[in-house]
Amino acid sequence: MTRPLAILRPAPGDRATLERVHAAGLAARATPLFTVGPLAWAPPDPAAFDALVLTSANAVRHGGPGLAILAQLPVLAVGPQTAAVAAAAGLTVAATGDSDLAALLAGQPPQRRLLWLAGQDRTASTHPALRQFIPVYASTPRPLNAAEAESLHGSVALLHSARAAQRLGTELDRHRVPRGTVRIAALSAAIADAAGPGWADRAIAARPDDTALIAAARRLAIDP
Repeated sequence: MTRPLAILRPAPGDRATLERVHAAGLAARATPLFTVGPLAWAPPDPAAFDALVLTSANAVRHGGPGLAILAQLPVLAVGPQTAAVAAAAGLTVAATGDSDLAALLAGQPPQRRLLWLAGQDRTASTHPALRQFIPVYASTPRPLNAAEAESLHGSVALLHSARAAQRLGTELDRHRVPRGTVRIAALSAAIADAAGPGWADRAIAARPDDTALIAAARRLAIDP
């Protein structure tokens, strides 16, 4: 028996993940838990900063015209997918991480002046090089209807963020779909922990990217 994978991330990331899952020979369905949209924001003087920190491709997708004003700043991207979207938008990627924000900033000197563009809800950081944070997009929770919640029964849910992990549990509990009928695959142990207890099984990606996440999910999807 092969369980379907449930893709919970918002568009357009859900489509990209769906294509990767199908390329891996697995079944999947997209059931986004959030909708993403731009926020109004004013770019600061780029001369006041040394580099731009991007922790999500959505900051590029929804950055709007203000992003062009900051295009002269080199980009520190949290991962390869964010780096690829930034490069495609004409930004110069100077460094690409392979873990999380803390790892990305670990080698940055405290006197460096970094501007962080991200979502309205983000994991806080106290690194001294982060001089300013500007939210440029927001992820709004999207309630599942009863049929969507029931469709997750027997699936392997892909968790790309702690917010999605928490939201998944909330929505299943609200519709009385037992957590014990769902397996979860997460980009990190912290994300899996955010989902809370009660899941049928869980797996952690070896790296924080879609390819590794799908590989982890495959181990849960194929029953002996």
